Amino acid sequence: MEMTVDLGEKSYPIYIENGILKDAKSYVEKVYTGRRIMIISDDHVYPIYGETLRANLAGEYECHHYVVPHGELSKNFQVLPGIYSAMLEAKITRSDLIIALGGGVIGDLVGFAASSYLRGIPFIQIPTSLLAQVDSSVGGKVAVDLPQGKNLVGAFYQPKLVLIDPTVLATLPEKFINDGMGEVIKYGCIFDEALFDTLLAAGSFEGLKPSLEEIIYKCVDYKRIVVEEDQFDFGRRILLNFGHTLAHTIEQHFHYERESHGEAVAIGMYQISKLAEKKGLTQEGTAERIRAILESYHLPIRCGLPIEELLGAIHLDKKNLDGHLKVVLLRKMGDSYVYETDHSFFADAEGSL
Repeated sequence: MEMTVDLGEKSYPIYIENGILKDAKSYVEKVYTGRRIMIISDDHVYPIYGETLRANLAGEYECHHYVVPHGELSKNFQVLPGIYSAMLEAKITRSDLIIALGGGVIGDLVGFAASSYLRGIPFIQIPTSLLAQVDSSVGGKVAVDLPQGKNLVGAFYQPKLVLIDPTVLATLPEKFINDGMGEVIKYGCIFDEALFDTLLAAGSFEGLKPSLEEIIYKCVDYKRIVVEEDQFDFGRRILLNFGHTLAHTIEQHFHYERESHGEAVAIGMYQISKLAEKKGLTQEGTAERIRAILESYHLPIRCGLPIEELLGAIHLDKKNLDGHLKVVLLRKMGDSYVYETDHSFFADAEGSL
């Protein structure tokens, strides 16, 4: 399966196919004519897939690699000097190529390093987690975290190519499958009630496996459409942040050590829909449908914190512009919209979220 993100001179192809990682060279050749490549991955992914990728590329390219610790805590400024030093030691120039091999953390971190090293060097995304395959590898959002919040320093920097191999998900721990399903469910909520119903009927990731390529394609295609309309996140692309206003604050509150991103998004989608229903902004019963699907995919619906403990981080949310907070809500399942408010929107939340 193939599609193109049409952004003029920044356009790039996306390929989705079982087993595509073993044939990466033939796709890299389509977008890169240089000789030197740096593969950057983490200490979970590289031992499984790194040498396979390197061996596939080595006959054609001079390949180097650099490995960082896994997890969200690596997505910070302290890790960047090591990446820059490794690229300098390998004599990587602006005519060379970086490959981000890993999940969302690696994609964001390596993309940011590529955007800033020598004022910009080409890079390719090869996402190995479900969350990265359906969402974060596409669209050019790259970033690192600050202690005050997630993704607060970053750029819009598009890859040259995205290669998605669903077979690599077989080595993912169940927690990270569930994590990715949080984002898959999000696409059903905001754009496609039929997709939501398909996910609910399947009832589990095992039930989705026969149609996994198609499900990934559908999610990525929605992301492509929105990115083409709104590359820099000031319009319709904000809809992709359904659940994220609360999710990012939950992740930051627990220092990225408790809920994963997809788990936090799940909590955010349910809690914000429940609150919006109380205000008459979302069709009654929507939150209950979200709760049912989240529980079937082993995703949480609450974090146990009073809203007061999250409001500080909500003030720093990137969607907080000129004192106005853009919150993504559902009119009904599959029909999303941006609601302009401020942090008082959350004042009606009762008890813990």
